[in-house]
Amino acid sequence: MKKNGRRRGLQRYKCLSCKRRFTSSRKEKLDWIQDAYEDYSVHKQTYKELSAKYGKSARTLRKYFDNYAGATGEIHQANESIVLIMDATFFGRGYGILLARSLKKALLWQEIESETILVYSKLLDDLESSGYCFSGFVIDGRSGIRKLLETRYPEILIQFCQFHQIQIVKRYIPRKAQTDAAKSLRDIALGIPKLDEKGLVERLNRWYEKHGYFLNEKTFIEGTSHWRYTHGRLRSAFRSLKRNLPYLFTYQKFPALKMPNTTNHCDGLFAHIKQKVLIHRGISQKRRKQMIDFLLENF
Repeated sequence: MKKNGRRRGLQRYKCLSCKRRFTSSRKEKLDWIQDAYEDYSVHKQTYKELSAKYGKSARTLRKYFDNYAGATGEIHQANESIVLIMDATFFGRGYGILLARSLKKALLWQEIESETILVYSKLLDDLESSGYCFSGFVIDGRSGIRKLLETRYPEILIQFCQFHQIQIVKRYIPRKAQTDAAKSLRDIALGIPKLDEKGLVERLNRWYEKHGYFLNEKTFIEGTSHWRYTHGRLRSAFRSLKRNLPYLFTYQKFPALKMPNTTNHCDGLFAHIKQKVLIHRGISQKRRKQMIDFLLENF
């Protein structure tokens, strides 16, 4: 008997003695494992539901899934200069993912224990060794990352994530802030997505003209000659806006690059993956990693 050809889920055979042709409806093993694993990781089906659908026990399904290489780990080769979006997320203490992606797809990711400059540097090394070159970067709020990029690529543009800037200010100034200075500065930060650089500069200057004295108030520590700023958290919020302002509107200044103004391409994918992983939160670390790799490479 000779195998004559096949299409997905269907094999065709030819008998070498009688020349009769016939087909087999037996689905190839790899095909059904791929389908089953996608049902499990993407469509959130339980082992009980998968057992009923594929006629396999939960134990058998776990065995096949453990041996199934859902992600190849292959780095997509570059064919043009890209805007690189980088961000990290954590799935618990000491286990996170650092992701580099373009506007269209995830390019490379690394397991990390903490978000350090060293792991970002290694990620960039790996991308460069695969032939990537960059026309711009979109990053989150870590100042050390910006310094790294400005050192390695002094001519390449950087967009600071506006969403992360807003979150920085919100950490320093709660929603129920007690002072007019804090309330108005928080409102300015929340309006960043609707502004341009000139508009933000004007609002911050007007705010400082009105509240600068309040911002610079000092409190002396009793019994010493030392002092501290009375409104330290408000100062930190204001300083973060001033420090990051030159990077908040790069996407507007260079529209041809089509840079996003946030790292939401990464954040949205992270939220999607965490939702999937949470449904199967009892799985081992090895199986969790396998699922994360599969989702990052395929979706």
